[in-house]
Amino acid sequence: MCDAEKNAAAGAQEEAVESPDVHFEPIVKLQDVEVKTHEEDEDSIFKMRAKLFRFDTQGVEWKERGTGDVKLLKHKENGKIRLLMRREKTLKVCANHYITSDMVLSPNVGSDRSWVWNVAADLVEDEAERQLLAIRFGNAENATKFKEAFEEARETNKSL
Repeated sequence: MCDAEKNAAAGAQEEAVESPDVHFEPIVKLQDVEVKTHEEDEDSIFKMRAKLFRFDTQGVEWKERGTGDVKLLKHKENGKIRLLMRREKTLKVCANHYITSDMVLSPNVGSDRSWVWNVAADLVEDEAERQLLAIRFGNAENATKFKEAFEEARETNKSL
């Protein structure tokens, strides 16, 4: 390639860079879709990042269910409180159940930042099933805050 061709090619590149007002019309027009999370009728009373596990009785081991924000949601009309947890990126539900009076948080063996409890009916993927769940937080302080909020929610639901 000779010098004249190189200069012409460089000049063409400079022209392309100098026009930042490039605009393309979309080929397909998309409409806004309203997404319902079914959290519209509830107020969040607790929210914190955690990792959730479920106990697999067949494999006799803990299996990770997801990492994300665990929330305690209080219904605006009836006042019942439920625990809801969604996975971070996909927002898929990994825990969804009301906090009942028979749920007791017990410390997980060997960790001051995790709790274990039994759920009679965890509604994940529209199927209610009995589960043994464990939740782990980033530090012991966050785990203590969760326990306090969980026990307060249990007492609130017991009085309803």
